[in-house]
Amino acid sequence: MDLYKMSLWQIFVAGGPVMWPILLCSIFALAIALEKFWYLHKISIDTQEFLKKILDKMKRHDTKEALHICDNTTSPIATILKAGILKYDRPRPQIIEAIEDASLYEIPRIEKNLTTLATIAHVSPLIGFLGTVTGMVRCFQAIQAKATTFHPVSPGDLAGGIWEALLTTVAGLIVAIPTFLAYNYLVSRINHFILEMEKASTELVNFLTE
Repeated sequence: MDLYKMSLWQIFVAGGPVMWPILLCSIFALAIALEKFWYLHKISIDTQEFLKKILDKMKRHDTKEALHICDNTTSPIATILKAGILKYDRPRPQIIEAIEDASLYEIPRIEKNLTTLATIAHVSPLIGFLGTVTGMVRCFQAIQAKATTFHPVSPGDLAGGIWEALLTTVAGLIVAIPTFLAYNYLVSRINHFILEMEKASTELVNFLTE
């Protein structure tokens, strides 16, 4: 049977039952990746422009307006800076502590489900390899059954079973490769975002305690 002339459903069925967990992995990976891309897009702001607005208000001692700007900005950076502004009249250690406490809540939200995405990227090829192994086991079971009945084993008996078994490895890699690429890209974006948060927090602390 020509692989390129088969439908996706035919290929899926030919891969055996192990194709189902690979399909589930692909669905979870796609859902997590799309959710993270959407979330990072939603919380992305011009950090320097936002910080400039906050510092301008604080220079005029307009703390209420600075807090209002933070409340109207949907971003973890705004939440963290707000925690520092609320302690603007306290010593530097207390301001830093307030910002760090807010970060302990916000950073895990930003990194949520990244570990799951990495797990899928690593597990998918292993599931595919498991399908190949179980497929080979079934193939040799068929050979044994023919041998015990004294029927000749043809190369076609081996080739057909082997290529079907290898379909699961292909499917696992098809899921794993884009998932791993998406994971690395998201990690890079999140690390950059966290760095921006740290820079903005440091500038605010320096301004409030100078």
